[in-house]
Amino acid sequence: MAADDDLELARARGRRWLPARRLASVTAASRFIESVGFALLFPAAGVVAPSLYEAVAGPDAVAWSGGMGEAESTCWTWKDALPLAGAAWSGKFLFRRASLLSPSVLNLLYPGDGDLDDHRRCDLGREAHRIADALLTGPLPSSVLRELVGDRNRYDRAITELHRQLLVTAAGVHEQRSGWPATVIDLTARRFEVGGGADRVEAAGVFVGTVLAARPAQLARAFGWDAGSARAALDALVAADRARLTDGVYRI
Repeated sequence: MAADDDLELARARGRRWLPARRLASVTAASRFIESVGFALLFPAAGVVAPSLYEAVAGPDAVAWSGGMGEAESTCWTWKDALPLAGAAWSGKFLFRRASLLSPSVLNLLYPGDGDLDDHRRCDLGREAHRIADALLTGPLPSSVLRELVGDRNRYDRAITELHRQLLVTAAGVHEQRSGWPATVIDLTARRFEVGGGADRVEAAGVFVGTVLAARPAQLARAFGWDAGSARAALDALVAADRARLTDGVYRI
């Protein structure tokens, strides 16, 4: 019986996560992200979440199996184009992986007041604050910010901190004389209407409504919460008759 339940859950997730037609435009991708609320850029083993790649390439495609193919290139381009259009936040957030959030879900998760200097009230490392301060005057290419920090590893750690706090987002690309274009980084509060809307119970509701069945540990991993906060948010949904709890699994 458990195997049958698992199969039905997988089928239900497929119906929830996969559009009727494969995405073929940024506009369609925008509608998809708004529909699911959040998505990984590419699927990952052991991670339960929709992905932009599967919506573009189809459920049976294997990302990167043939290198940078058409679907991979499309997703890589859209991760910068969607936030530039204000259609989705982009960065390493969901499960600490490259991901996209709809503007509505971003507002539920954004921890600050919506001010450009929100980072100054967050517990961040020195390099993360340096990057955010540099962005106060406007967006900058990642290559410039990396030079500002002076060390690639420290830059990577700092930008990941800022992503996990949702303080910065990708915002287009900057062409370089050689090599790949550099991603342009901007403050989330400049690109999106955020601030004062954080609501963990509502965010938990979106999560369960998208993954359809979740344990507190999955929610905590996805959004970077502690286990107690994740469980409290899910229990609040149950108390409000917006979710049910069976054998440790929460469902809408």
